[in-house]
Amino acid sequence: MSWQSMAAEFPRVPPFLLHAVALSLSLSLLLCNRPRRRMVSEHGIKLAVHLITKHFGTVVSKVCETLIRKGALTLEQLIRFTELQKEQVRNSLLVLIQHNCAQPFILENQDGIKTHTQYLALFDNILHRPRFPKFMEIVKRQLDDELCVVVLEGLLRNGRLNLKQIADNVSEGKENPVTVDVVRESLCKLLAVQYVERCPAPEPVVYPVVEETTIKKRGAKFAKIFQPPLTIEQRVLEASVPGEAIRFSLAADTGFNADRETNSDDIPMTSVEENVFKEELIPWRANFEEFMRILRHKAMIENVRTRLDDAAATVLSAILEATRTAEKKVKVQNSVPLSLETIFTEVVKTETGRTMTIDRVKATLVQLGCPSRVSDDSYTIDLKNIIELARNEEVESIVLKRYGNDAYRMFRLLSKANRFLETDQIAESTLVEKKEAPKLLYRLWKDNYLHMEKLQVMAAKQSRFILWKVDKPLLWEYVLDEMYHAALNLNLRMDFELEKDDEVLFRVSKDKIEGSKTLKTKHNRLLNVYYLLGSSLMNLDDALMLFHDF
Repeated sequence: MSWQSMAAEFPRVPPFLLHAVALSLSLSLLLCNRPRRRMVSEHGIKLAVHLITKHFGTVVSKVCETLIRKGALTLEQLIRFTELQKEQVRNSLLVLIQHNCAQPFILENQDGIKTHTQYLALFDNILHRPRFPKFMEIVKRQLDDELCVVVLEGLLRNGRLNLKQIADNVSEGKENPVTVDVVRESLCKLLAVQYVERCPAPEPVVYPVVEETTIKKRGAKFAKIFQPPLTIEQRVLEASVPGEAIRFSLAADTGFNADRETNSDDIPMTSVEENVFKEELIPWRANFEEFMRILRHKAMIENVRTRLDDAAATVLSAILEATRTAEKKVKVQNSVPLSLETIFTEVVKTETGRTMTIDRVKATLVQLGCPSRVSDDSYTIDLKNIIELARNEEVESIVLKRYGNDAYRMFRLLSKANRFLETDQIAESTLVEKKEAPKLLYRLWKDNYLHMEKLQVMAAKQSRFILWKVDKPLLWEYVLDEMYHAALNLNLRMDFELEKDDEVLFRVSKDKIEGSKTLKTKHNRLLNVYYLLGSSLMNLDDALMLFHDF
């Protein structure tokens, strides 16, 4: 007898026993899932290595892959692991650092002794490289300044540039070179919206981890909550970021602002000239963090628009825009608290919000799940919940396409319940035949979409039950790995198509193509394939960001 037919013949579990077992299993899983260092999946590594190979060649990609797989390494360790020449490794590291794909740092041990310089691959920054067109589109739409787009494009293509190098890059191929002063104005615009930032410290010192404990008082009892330490990558990035006072400042000296104004009339001209010279040597780079924040906001707004309505999207957009500069990181869990009056003022600034009354805005805030705080009558939105709902919808759409309506209904039930449910209970709640339900649930479990537990009850008659649950954190990691795999395959297919017919697509003149019916047909087919694969990659990247970056 198959396990599916056995499951169909099992008697129903008493509700009180089912709840007790589910609670016990949930607690067991909670204890097992302790915080650990986030590791990159195999397909994620292959995708990152492919991107580096495509942009910088196999030698650089070999060094990068070694850093991703083994973590932070010294130059000597890299030479040993990669079996490359010292000069090759050194040049590869310089390329990766130039393009913001690696960060050198110095680690200080418990005794205060500093180690040799170590190098760390920045996996997230590598994944940002195919998103450069999205970043440029954001600047083009918001600033509506062609020179700003050109300045950003140069930074994205070349990595890190100082003001003089940016001016040379902008003037390349032009009869009338663009002056440094004109480029400085565009750079100031980009700094004002934080799309460009100063490059991080070249070799920041990372100090030993000090365990922090938060003490909560409840009556006479105290409970200690241990905060998990930051990963080495988080600590390095935190140590390397310049202080807020200078991160987005063009001035080389704190006594000068971006327009070279001072607080004193006594500063000699030689000091002004010296600061202008220093200003031209400051290295700049694109601020990926700010672009990802904008894309995260866009994803949340569109999800709310689809799930609720345009009014909710308008209110959320106004709140996010008003509190954008107050967000200190991309993955903030809640929006900054704002009063109803402040929110209404921001809403009516938009074209779609001018028709809304304050009562409508208040009702929309409740619709968004953010009742006012009693203490100060302010509102805050659970942004983390919006992202989780978007992730759920994305996974549910995958289940619907792969497994059909019945599997979709059962998966959706388990996803919303967020607890263990028994097979017959799932079948009855979703109106799925009891013979078919175990088969579909088993397929979902086999493909890692469900978590299964077998329960054996010792009573007058021994019985076994099968319980099912959606373990969202583990499921999201699995779905993310599938997306890495799909993105890698699409990239490889696009590279294959371009390499196969590169001459027809890019090298044959337009007149020659128009004069030949065969060439024109082939050219149009290749263009359609290229646009289809490119569009698929862009859409897949939106979903990938939802699970990895947001």
